[in-house]
Amino acid sequence: MIYKKSVYRKSWQPVIRASFIAAGLIVAAGCSDSDSSSEESEDAAENSDPTPDPEESGAVVDIYNAIFTERSADCGDYVNTLDATVTDIKNSLTFNADVQITATDTECTITSNSVPNHDFNDESAAFAGGLEGATITATDLVSTVTRTPTLAATTTPLSQGVKNAIFLNGVRLDILSAGCYRPNSPDAGEDGNVGIGCDSNADWLLDPLGTESKFGVDQHNAHTQPGGLYHYHGGPNAMFDDNPGSNGSPVIGFAADGYPVYGSYFYDNNTGQVRKAISGYTLKTGSRGTRSDTNPGGDHNGTYNDDWEYTGNGDLDECNGMAVDGQYGYYVTDTYPWVIKCFSGTPHESFGNNNIQGPGGPPGN
Repeated sequence: MIYKKSVYRKSWQPVIRASFIAAGLIVAAGCSDSDSSSEESEDAAENSDPTPDPEESGAVVDIYNAIFTERSADCGDYVNTLDATVTDIKNSLTFNADVQITATDTECTITSNSVPNHDFNDESAAFAGGLEGATITATDLVSTVTRTPTLAATTTPLSQGVKNAIFLNGVRLDILSAGCYRPNSPDAGEDGNVGIGCDSNADWLLDPLGTESKFGVDQHNAHTQPGGLYHYHGGPNAMFDDNPGSNGSPVIGFAADGYPVYGSYFYDNNTGQVRKAISGYTLKTGSRGTRSDTNPGGDHNGTYNDDWEYTGNGDLDECNGMAVDGQYGYYVTDTYPWVIKCFSGTPHESFGNNNIQGPGGPPGN
């Protein structure tokens, strides 16, 4: 397996779970200009132990609050055993995140308990039901992605039955809500909206990050389903930052079709600058029309997915992806659709709801 200890960067004092002293000495010796130092470094390299394989040595990488740095589009380059100890801020509870990434010649499997690598449920959040004490439930997930994704003849729309992506911290992306405009429902609010019960084909489907309440997400654009499954509705802010390398943001996960998901930044070959990718979706102008049983009325303001239209006035295609230097991938954006709008390849069956193996409960928002 490939063990890439350089994949993660921390902004604080890391917890060391395995010794990389030998590997560090090899790198340091190799920087010497003298012939004798070069020979010594070669001898050291021959006699030192190799960087430990996590399966063979039991090495585990602590990724608490880690900023990811690697840009490889091959999921096989992220094979590792990862963990983190994190806090539910509101409830002062401690959780342990566990992630195992393995690979064969053709695909990678990410097995996790759906606990993130960062603290969660801050004061801005209102997790499932908004009840005091609401928190996450560790939920076993097994997600498999191909190592050789290909663009399909036609794109596949998102649905609530297929989760969108798995991030390298073991938490899934689930862009769509199950809320919509349904004024005749007994559960509808004054605005005619319901928070659950709508399928992906419903008119005026609510955009979780476009609503005033943002569906109770925390500062990481994530919340829980009623059963406690923690999942993102937008970019996971803790996994990349605004100080990308010279080539742009890192890979932070893989979509269900196997293509990488990058942070927000890319190297623009036209300008020679690293900048944020811009969505090709534009907010419609003017009014939605007169409010009725089938129309929420009011102005297009981003509350609903239907408030947006694809105009191509950005960098990204209709699925929120693009190819840079020949490598296709999806990008986190500051506006709708946030990460992924559709699949450019073919999603793997493991991203279906029936592959949620823990007590997290049925799919919801």
